[in-house]
Amino acid sequence: MANEQTQSYTIGVDLGGTNLRIAAYTRDAGLLETILLPTRLAAGRDAVVDDLCGAVCDLQKRFSTRFDLYGIGIGTPGPLELPAGRLHNPPNLTGWDGFDLRCELEKKLQRGVVVESDANLAALAECFLGRGLSMGVDSLCMLTLGTGVGNGIILGGKIFDGAAGMAGEAGHATIYPDGLKCPCGNDGCLEMYASATAVVRAANQRIEAGTAPMLVGQKWSARTLAEAAFEGNADARQVYTDAGHALGIGLAALVNTLQLPLYVVGGGLVQAWELLKPAIFEELHHRSYVYRLTEPGSPVATHNPKGATHVLPAELGPDAGLLGACILPFTANGRS
Repeated sequence: MANEQTQSYTIGVDLGGTNLRIAAYTRDAGLLETILLPTRLAAGRDAVVDDLCGAVCDLQKRFSTRFDLYGIGIGTPGPLELPAGRLHNPPNLTGWDGFDLRCELEKKLQRGVVVESDANLAALAECFLGRGLSMGVDSLCMLTLGTGVGNGIILGGKIFDGAAGMAGEAGHATIYPDGLKCPCGNDGCLEMYASATAVVRAANQRIEAGTAPMLVGQKWSARTLAEAAFEGNADARQVYTDAGHALGIGLAALVNTLQLPLYVVGGGLVQAWELLKPAIFEELHHRSYVYRLTEPGSPVATHNPKGATHVLPAELGPDAGLLGACILPFTANGRS
């Protein structure tokens, strides 16, 4: 980044369906201060925008005496149309269909803002501040396993947005053609099998079917299921094995299509990486000859380390999306 950027600060916003997180950030110090607010969806989108802009203005008052504000980055759930910054039926923001988020924010803040999908921003942060940095690569594909499955693609240090800002929707790739109906309208989407929501649903379906006696008698979350699996609960472990198979199928298709040096798996479900990992790599070996040829330790990877394919858990944890929003203004001119 240019020297002038190290003397500047940015403000990043992570707009979620439950919480709003707004932070001031510098290259040298990282996150300076973070404001956490509830997302008041019931009060309407104008109330949420007012809360967001009020927090941004508070941070401006606090830090503009010490630094120059370089830019404001906004991360939001998709689908998001770019460059307009217009939302299209975001599942976590009911009532926001067709909302010109970027235009509305610029009107209220009286300055330009940069808007991106939250999954793209998590991938951007992992590229510049997380796994991409530690691996020395500037291209990666990230899957974020949370309520759904987010996806971001970074090519040569730039977010790949696609023609209208909607690239990177691998969470809605078909894994099982006759599978569960997804709210997107498709059947058998990846996020119906490999999200935090999906593993809880799978556990409850097994309980109802009488095929998971070791899960009976408790209300499960993705976290408690993982804890039980690590403690030896075979039925809980099977739920994660099934999720790992679905994730492996999805990753194999991405490897075959993109052949990037790094695929990162993040989000809340990544706490169970060791439970997911065996099935993921079983599917990668079965379904991707590209992975078999380029996996670490293969002849290709040995002779050409830059051509190796790595599949690893994310490093940054729950702050990835917020950090991505903070660094977005520094990288926005290089978006593809």
